[in-house]
Amino acid sequence: MERMGMVIGLEADNVAEYKRLHADVWPGVLAKITECNIRNYSIFLKEPENMLFGYWEYHGTDFAADAAKMAADPETQRWWAVCMPCQIPLETRKDGEWWAMMEEVFHLD
Repeated sequence: MERMGMVIGLEADNVAEYKRLHADVWPGVLAKITECNIRNYSIFLKEPENMLFGYWEYHGTDFAADAAKMAADPETQRWWAVCMPCQIPLETRKDGEWWAMMEEVFHLD
């Protein structure tokens, strides 16, 4: 299992909409997340800075392949098309990233 964290900004005008969307995530999107070996997935919001922090535990053996499977899914693509306009990617993110991946520097079970 690999713990993964990521961060992105959120448009101030879209905070309520983003919360509403995530209070009722589409079942097909949730199923695809599970199918792609992601568990214990949470998104946290820090206001008033409007920064989102995402965390999940990856239980597969090939994250790149699972991420590609998720990205190819039509329902996930529609979900992203609704959510992405609410988000503000960090300028410092790596090429190919939307959410900026973070390095784990501490963990305690």
